[in-house]
Amino acid sequence: MELHRNRSSLPLAIFCMLGGVVVLALSHPGRLLPMLVALGAIVLGAAVLVGALRPFRFVIGPEGLDVRRPGLRGTYRWEQFDALALDDEPRPGARLGSPRLLGVPAAGMPPGPKVTARHPLDGRAAIDLVDLDQVRETPDEVAAALARFAGDRFTDARTPLATRLGGTDFEFTEGLRGYRIERVDELVRRGRKALAQGGVPERQAARSEIEQARAAGLPVGLRGYSTLQVDAALDLLCAALADESRTDRKATP
Repeated sequence: MELHRNRSSLPLAIFCMLGGVVVLALSHPGRLLPMLVALGAIVLGAAVLVGALRPFRFVIGPEGLDVRRPGLRGTYRWEQFDALALDDEPRPGARLGSPRLLGVPAAGMPPGPKVTARHPLDGRAAIDLVDLDQVRETPDEVAAALARFAGDRFTDARTPLATRLGGTDFEFTEGLRGYRIERVDELVRRGRKALAQGGVPERQAARSEIEQARAAGLPVGLRGYSTLQVDAALDLLCAALADESRTDRKATP
């Protein structure tokens, strides 16, 4: 199974660069601010464009992994890994529930790959092989291929979505003109934490934050989560946070 890079950011990168060029061409030479904004848009668009066009190859096959991506290049046999796992633990800069493939190197692993992560179940040092947000194939498709070819070495350690959201099963579709992904993920993450670990005060605080954010208007981006799905999900999450019968959790000190 070959994974393909997700190039959904290309149109936005090209738009930023072209917009910056147009603004720069039309700006008055004496006006510094428009020129700086235009240059910033060009630099940002160029950086995203270069990242999206970098060579990328990731093949999951009977013999192992064939990887060609920034920071990792090589062909790795299954026996060169003690374990592989799909992990979706929250981490800086990643969306809620964003999975990545980790590999625990075995004694036969050639030098080169950097160990920058930990196996989600036993904490062993691991290589960050690929972030599945960067590919078009779904995590379920990748998990099926790994289970088929890597066998017992592979563990699907993803947290079920229902567990991540405190027992409420939500899936948000991404599209044009939707709620900003980062803001929705932040609200859901805090609500989930209050449901999983907090007492009444923590749940009330999380619910209040969600309600205030919605009253002020959740930010909308060029690409984001479906507004109808998010509104329905936050309604249910607020209802769960307001449920006084949830007495199985103690308030944090």
